[in-house]
Amino acid sequence: MAVSKFSDVDEYGFKREPDFDYQSYENIMSSYLTVLTTRSMRWQKFLKSADMLKNRSKLKRFVRKGVPGSLREEVWMKTSGAHELQQQQPNLYQTLLTYEFDQEISDQIKLDLPRTFPDNIHFEQYQLSLYNVLIAFAHHNRTVGYCQGLNYIAGLLLLVTKNEVSSFWLLKVVVENIVPLYHTKTMENLITDIEVLSELIRQRAPDVHRHIFDLGLPWPVIATKWFICLYAEVLPTETVLRIWDCLFLEGNKILLRVGLTAVVQLRQDLLATDDISNLIGLFRSLEKSHVLMDCHEFMKSIFKVPGNLRRSQLDALRQRFYNERMASKSKVS
Repeated sequence: MAVSKFSDVDEYGFKREPDFDYQSYENIMSSYLTVLTTRSMRWQKFLKSADMLKNRSKLKRFVRKGVPGSLREEVWMKTSGAHELQQQQPNLYQTLLTYEFDQEISDQIKLDLPRTFPDNIHFEQYQLSLYNVLIAFAHHNRTVGYCQGLNYIAGLLLLVTKNEVSSFWLLKVVVENIVPLYHTKTMENLITDIEVLSELIRQRAPDVHRHIFDLGLPWPVIATKWFICLYAEVLPTETVLRIWDCLFLEGNKILLRVGLTAVVQLRQDLLATDDISNLIGLFRSLEKSHVLMDCHEFMKSIFKVPGNLRRSQLDALRQRFYNERMASKSKVS
């Protein structure tokens, strides 16, 4: 039996499953590592240019091909607007940590700390940092406070940036600007975007949409964790980070592109399920999918498979589903 050159722990500290397919992973990484080396050299040069943020088309092209891990903190802070916000209130994070903490929120966060990435060998050392980031944000944004799912987003931000301050500002931008009203008590925009995703799948993969409907699995059961965690704890780690590269620059429609593409590319596997338990099992094991593990090819496909997803088209769908939901509520009341 061949021995893999890859460890049973990935580069971010996550333990690989006992049945991890090392051979397929080696096949994928043999070409991807070459891509990473080439992209890293180009990114180093691009970051030194004064017009990086002004040259939008070049920036988008670079981001879609992947941000090197060592540069992600700097690039995410700049492309998301978090760096600019931090400059306006440079002492905000430190000030928030001096506040008297709300005991109920503090207890909720402490309960979730050991549940966050228990399979990561490094994460125990980040638990205090995670607590600080989450409690500071909860007191900064009282409307959101703390919501399960934020621990996974903030936790992965800490693993990438190794910096509490940057993680706080990136979390703030995500929750308030990129996916607003996803993490509030009503989860208003989250519910709407799941309905939009379902409709996009109905239009582009009607057989899959019908099959899932016939098996009785509602889309909120499938996609709530996808969106509320921004695919963290759902897809392979490097794939999630490649998604976030684009998310910080291009906004929340990236989440819809990813969901739609994943369903289309897994079409045959989904159609092969013959009961709801098998279907749920497939959706719960997306981390093991070879299609989704090959992050470079998958990220290329999210800009091809869905075709042209215009912002105006998505906004119209969002407005339609929001109006339908409000009309339904008014009838009930």
